[in-house]
Amino acid sequence: MMLGELDAANGFLHKAIRLAHQSHNDDAIIYTYSLMANLAFVQGELDNAEKLFKAAMSFMLSGGTAQDDNAVIEMSLKLASIYATQHKNELAEHGFHFCTESLEAKIEKQKDLPPDAISEEERKDTRLLLGLSLDARARYLASSRRLTGACRDYRNALQICQEEQGEAHPQTLVLMSDLATVLDLQGKHDEALAHVKKAVELGQTAGHPDQHVLLGNMAGILMHKGEFEESVKLYKEALALAQAAGDAEAVEQFTEGLKELSRRREEKPSTNEKPSAEQ
Repeated sequence: MMLGELDAANGFLHKAIRLAHQSHNDDAIIYTYSLMANLAFVQGELDNAEKLFKAAMSFMLSGGTAQDDNAVIEMSLKLASIYATQHKNELAEHGFHFCTESLEAKIEKQKDLPPDAISEEERKDTRLLLGLSLDARARYLASSRRLTGACRDYRNALQICQEEQGEAHPQTLVLMSDLATVLDLQGKHDEALAHVKKAVELGQTAGHPDQHVLLGNMAGILMHKGEFEESVKLYKEALALAQAAGDAEAVEQFTEGLKELSRRREEKPSTNEKPSAEQ
C-alpha cells in the first residue's frame, strides 16, 4: 500500500469502528479493531497497534472466545513481537511462552479427538501457527544471542513447516537458512553449510523469490569456513540478484560481506573463527 492508501484505509476504519460501536455489533467491532491493529502494526505504530490488539482481544474474550482460540493466540503472538521490538523482554517472553504452550497443549488434545471432530484445515492452521510462534521466538532468542534456545525453536519450526507446507515451500527454505545462520554463529559451520546448501538447491529448483538472501547466507558461511573462492562467487551472484530485485538492504549487506572477505583473505587467518556466543 502507498502512503495515501494507508491514510484512506485508516480513515475508513475509524468510521467503521464508530458505526460498529453505535450498532453494538461485537463481531464488527472485533473485525474492525483487528484490521486497525494490523494496519498500525505494518506501519510501525507499535503503541497504537498494542492498544488495538488488546481491545480486539478484550471483546473476543468477553464474548466467550476461548483463550486458546487461534485468533486470540495470533494476536498474542503479534503483541509478543511488539514487546520484543520494544525490548520489553519480560512481556515478550511471557507472550511467546503463552503462545507456544497453549498451541502445544491444544495439539495434544486434538490427537485424542475422533477424526471427524476437527477439520483438516483447522488442524493444519493450528500446527502452522505453532510454527510461526516458534519462528518468532527463535528470532527473538537469536537477537539476544541465546543460540541454544533459538536453534531448538528453529529446528521445531522447520519440522512443522516441512510436514505441513512441503520441503520446497518458500517458508521452509527461509527456516532452513535461518537455522543455518544460528548454527554458523555457534561455530557449527559444517552443519550450517549442509542446511543452507539444501535451501539454495531447493530454492533454485522452485524459483524462490528471495534466492539472493539464501545465496548471501551461504556465501557468509563459506567465508567463515575459510572457503574464500566459493564465497566470492556466491556473494557476487547474490549481489547481482539483489540489485535486479531492487533489494537495497541486501545489496548493502552483500557489499559489506565482500569487503569483509577481502580483509580476511589479506589477513590469512590460520584457524576458522571461534563461536562468539552461547553454545
